[in-house]
Amino acid sequence: MQGIIIAAGPSSRLRPLTENTPKALLEIEGKTILQRTLECLRGCGIDNIAIVRGYQKEQITVPNITYFDNDNYESNNILESMFYAEEVMEKGFIFSYCDILYSKEVVQKLLDSPHDINLIVDTAWAKRYEGRTDHPTDEAELALVENGLVTRLSKFFNPDAAYGEFIGLAKFSKKGAEILRRNYYRSKENKTCKFEGRFHDATKFELAYLTDMIQELIFRGFPVHSVDIENNWVEIDTLQDYEYAKNMIIKGIL
Repeated sequence: MQGIIIAAGPSSRLRPLTENTPKALLEIEGKTILQRTLECLRGCGIDNIAIVRGYQKEQITVPNITYFDNDNYESNNILESMFYAEEVMEKGFIFSYCDILYSKEVVQKLLDSPHDINLIVDTAWAKRYEGRTDHPTDEAELALVENGLVTRLSKFFNPDAAYGEFIGLAKFSKKGAEILRRNYYRSKENKTCKFEGRFHDATKFELAYLTDMIQELIFRGFPVHSVDIENNWVEIDTLQDYEYAKNMIIKGIL
């Protein structure tokens, strides 16, 4: 299966570490975040991997990778970055943010899910936010789930009602990829998909996250399945997160 990693953004909240370095190339205990991600994906048999670059793109030059460049990364967001890699989506793919680390067990669980659209959701998410002052719960991509189906995905609802947190790792089958692509273009071109210019949580379509597109699919009645985990991953969005991830790696948790 194809892998797509989005590594286009400038990651301002990790400065000064990202002042002249893409987030994916930050080193933790002798390996970059990207190296650890690639090792994990390849360890699960995902050898065809594409990376969407943007900020400091010339630094991301890992061999045996397909590259797509988002030179407009300052004026768009994850969803638009993702579609720079559209040509490799057709047969199905796994999608990953570049600022998360996860175990092989998480990836394998995603691969084993038989459904067309699958999201990894951490049901033990709330504990991670204890003391996480630089990245509070109102920045979490939270999911409501009923009978295994994601019914809502957003940063803007009561965290006490959330089933779990979408970690930024998803799988689309061949059919799921076709559904995604078709509805992406319908949403992009059809003004009726937007309310006062907004596209779900995004203030405009160009600034949409993948979560906004997933919410559109849910709204249109396409089943989006939750693949549940408890921990076994970490997001690295702030300097506080970076130290936390380093500690997890030192302890052998990841």
